[in-house]
Amino acid sequence: MIRPPRSAYVHIPFCHKRCFYCDFSIIPLGDSAETPGSPRVTSINGYLDLLHREISIAPNGPALSTIYLGGGTPSLLNKNEVGDLLNHLQRKFGLQDGAEITMEVDPATFLENDLKGYLEIGINRLSVGGQAFDDSTLASIGRKHNHLQLIEACDWVNNFFKNGMLRSWSLDLIQNLPGLTVCKWFKELEQAVKTEAPHLSIYDLTIEPETVFGRKHKKGKLNIPIESEAQKIDFETNRYLKSMGFSRYEISSYSLPGHTSRHNRMYWSGSGWWGFGMGATSAPWGKRFSRPRTIAGYKKWVEQQESQLLEETLFLEESSSMPLDELLMIGLRRREGVHLEELAKNFGWSQDECDANLKLLEKYWLTFLKEGYLLKKNGRYFLSDPKGMQISNQILIQMFVWWDSLDLD
Repeated sequence: MIRPPRSAYVHIPFCHKRCFYCDFSIIPLGDSAETPGSPRVTSINGYLDLLHREISIAPNGPALSTIYLGGGTPSLLNKNEVGDLLNHLQRKFGLQDGAEITMEVDPATFLENDLKGYLEIGINRLSVGGQAFDDSTLASIGRKHNHLQLIEACDWVNNFFKNGMLRSWSLDLIQNLPGLTVCKWFKELEQAVKTEAPHLSIYDLTIEPETVFGRKHKKGKLNIPIESEAQKIDFETNRYLKSMGFSRYEISSYSLPGHTSRHNRMYWSGSGWWGFGMGATSAPWGKRFSRPRTIAGYKKWVEQQESQLLEETLFLEESSSMPLDELLMIGLRRREGVHLEELAKNFGWSQDECDANLKLLEKYWLTFLKEGYLLKKNGRYFLSDPKGMQISNQILIQMFVWWDSLDLD
C-alpha cells in the first residue's frame, strides 16, 4: 500500500560559484551574492516567487514530518526569506509536532547571528557543508571558505546545539579527493570528531563529466586515490568513527545514538516525498519526476503547471509505487538491508516466482555471498560493513543485470 508523502525537499540553487566537483542544478551569483542592491536581489526574488507559486499549486497532502532545504546554498537566503518558505509549506500541508526541519549552510555565507535567526523561524537541524578542513584541499576543490571559517562555523552551530536551541546537526566531508592519502584523511576525521557534530555525512568523490574535475580526469590530470587506497580510506573511516561511538546507518551516513537524519531515512525507506524548485526531484507516490535544471526551463514549467493539468506523478491515482528494482537498490544502502521476498510479494510475485527469481539473483551474487561482502539472515540481505559497503556499486550492478534478465511482461 502506498503511504501518503510526509516529507518535502526544497531546492535553493544559489551559490557564490560552482565547486569543481559539482554537477547540481545551481545559479552562481559571484562575489556579489551577499551585497545589498546587487543582481542577487533580482535573481533570488524572482526564483522565490516561482518556488512559492509551485508550492501553491501542488496537491494537498498530510502534515509534513520532515522538511529539507538543500542546494546550492540555502544560507544565501536571509531569515525572512527562509521563514516565508516554511510558513508557506505549513499553510499548504501543515507540520507534525516535532517535525525535523533541516537547512544546509555554507561556512562562507553566515555569521553567528544569521544562524540564530534561522533557528528563531523554525530550523531545528543544520547541515554544515565543510567538505574538507585542509586549506590547500579546500582551494583545490573550489570551495570559498577556509579552515578557520569552518572551525568557527562548527563552534557556533555546536554552541546552539549544546544550549538546546538546535535539535541536531551534521557535518559534510568528501573522501577520496585529489591528493588525499590515508594519513591526510585521518587528520580530517580527527578534526571532524573534534567539532562534536553528532552526525557526519561522508561522501565518496564522484567524477561527473561536465565539471572541472570531469574535464581534468578526462585529460589524466586528476590525482585521485587508486581503488586500493580508496578502500583503505573507507576502512579507516569506518574503524575510527565506530571507535568514537558513531554508527553507520547508511552507506554515506554516520551518527551518534539518537541523531540519525529522519529525512535521510525517509529516502532510503522507499517512502514518497514532495520536491520543489529548479532541478528538484519528487516522488510523492513512488514514481520519480525531475523538474527542469535551468531557471528558464523551470519558469516555463511552473507557468505550464498553472495553466494546464499538473504533472501526473503528483497524484496518487495517476502514479504507481516506486519500482521494485529501485526499492531493492535503496534498501541495500541501509544498515538493516532489505527482505527481498517480502518486498517482491508486495508487488504481486507468487511464491513460485519468488523462489525461482531470487534463486537466480543469488547466482549473480554468489561470489559476494561466499566472500562475505553480502550477508543473508532470515531472508534479509544486507551489505557487510565495511567490506560490502566499499564495493556496493559492484553488488548493485549485478542486481540490475539480474533484473534485466527477468521476463516480467
